[in-house]
Amino acid sequence: MNNILLKDYLIEITKGTTPTTIGGEFIESGVNFVKAECLNTGRIIDKSSLSYISPEIHKKLNRSILQEDDLLFSIAGHLGKMAIVRKEDLPANTNQAVAILRIDQKKGDVNFLYYYLNSTQISNYIRKQCAQSVQPNLNLAQVGQLPIIVYSLPTQKSIAKVLSDLDAKIELNNKINRELEAMAKTLYDYWFVQFDFPTPPSSTSGIVGKPYKSSGGKMVYNAELKREIPEGWEVGTVEDYCRIFTGKKDVNQSLEIGKYKFFSCAPGYKYSDEKLYEGKAILVSGNGSYTGRTIFVDEGFDLYQRTYACVNKTETDYLAYIYYSMLRYMSLKINGGTHGSAIPYIVFDDIAKEIIVINHNLINKFQNIVYPLINKIMNNNKQAVELAKLRDWLLPMLMNGQVASRASATAK
Repeated sequence: MNNILLKDYLIEITKGTTPTTIGGEFIESGVNFVKAECLNTGRIIDKSSLSYISPEIHKKLNRSILQEDDLLFSIAGHLGKMAIVRKEDLPANTNQAVAILRIDQKKGDVNFLYYYLNSTQISNYIRKQCAQSVQPNLNLAQVGQLPIIVYSLPTQKSIAKVLSDLDAKIELNNKINRELEAMAKTLYDYWFVQFDFPTPPSSTSGIVGKPYKSSGGKMVYNAELKREIPEGWEVGTVEDYCRIFTGKKDVNQSLEIGKYKFFSCAPGYKYSDEKLYEGKAILVSGNGSYTGRTIFVDEGFDLYQRTYACVNKTETDYLAYIYYSMLRYMSLKINGGTHGSAIPYIVFDDIAKEIIVINHNLINKFQNIVYPLINKIMNNNKQAVELAKLRDWLLPMLMNGQVASRASATAK
């Protein structure tokens, strides 16, 4: 089949600017500002990684004001990461590490181009283009020169639908997981941050069944936390309940195929032929742009040398409670500034010495509620992995025009 260049499908190809170069700054809320780190969740922009700028700076950066159905393509660092801009992402802007591909809808389908640019042949092409570069990057001209097989617009849409149906199922699982995670985080916040847990029937405080603190439950000052906690509660540290260790391998020692998942500091994983641990664990990214990223696993795994694992140290399993504690603490730690300047990092004591509040009965009750949520999240993740494997298996065959009809039946 014949090839044409990506630029022939486009109305425009451009990129953004860092707000500080025009006297702007990032703010706590405002217009969405998409960095390359936001292009890590398939077609969807990762909103947890967004920064924000003011409407005034957004207008000044008029060259890179995003529109619905723009295809974003990372051109610095981890090359070729993509996302499609949706209506709910707007208003939004981006920086110079992200190319904006504005597609001529009379010629090209945004979903088809998203999948085609995710194909192995494009990945290999990009790798060859950057083989001699110390710091991998692409310029806009190189992106525009990417070769695309010529398909009619109806054929593009047909191919894209097969793959989009699979991604829609993955995105639904991810949405359910975000909602389940939000429920557990909210419960944790009410009970262990605001201390508005339901007062148990055995209480002699006269506020049985009501939110503890807001109903007048007795609070006492704790010098270690430098705040008040409910009377009778204890404090401890993560290392009191968890054994904490790091990996042994460098990232380059990970595999494309292997028996065990290999976790590094970046989202996703590769594989290893050996396991460092098997069972429930909290994994925390130790350096780089994803410093402090915290996930829960229950399987055999291997680790990068700057990724920390926390596993049960005692007979008492408080791992789910500690996981939600660490999600909060790591967010506060990273947002508040930690070791490093341009590239943040954390050390062993940042995890081990974190203080947690302890009420054994309430923690057990909390875990009885959230462990089913965690299990549902992990099952959804496993299903998403299998769907992604099916999508990735179909992708090259569809792009070569081999099995569109058969794949369409598979995706239903």
